[in-house]
Amino acid sequence: MRRILWIGGPLVLVIGLVVAWYLFSPLLFDDVVDEQLVEVGAEQILSTGSFSGVDAWHQGSGTARLVQLATGDIEIQFENFSVTNGPDLEVWLSNHEFPRENGDVSGGEWIDLGRLSGNVGNQAYTLPADADLSKVKSVTIWCEQFGVLFASAPLAPAADS
Repeated sequence: MRRILWIGGPLVLVIGLVVAWYLFSPLLFDDVVDEQLVEVGAEQILSTGSFSGVDAWHQGSGTARLVQLATGDIEIQFENFSVTNGPDLEVWLSNHEFPRENGDVSGGEWIDLGRLSGNVGNQAYTLPADADLSKVKSVTIWCEQFGVLFASAPLAPAADS
């Protein structure tokens, strides 16, 4: 029995440390990106919004802009963006006007734009060509692994559109 404890105990400890590192290390380090955003005129900005966190642990700030590029593509741009880091963060466009809880996003319709490039910095994501913009009411940062909303930005029509 002692032999099992001498071998099994450290093995369980090592596995536990690896799992803890995987789950909590994103909270310790920022993943900074700084993409060059395409400059657009006011007439090309379709909607804008400001990120905010949803609770004491999940915070967000910065600006989200839905823009139509000269190529006809539509993208969501994050400027001066920052969100609490976490595992498996994704960018979703939601049909909920101002999601504050997990169910606001998971219970509705959304467009998954893929993995978040970084939790800090300017970045842009191209929408699929068949995206129904009439249903896009907000942009959210979603933790796919745990089904948790980290931050959201309600989108309002741009002043000049």
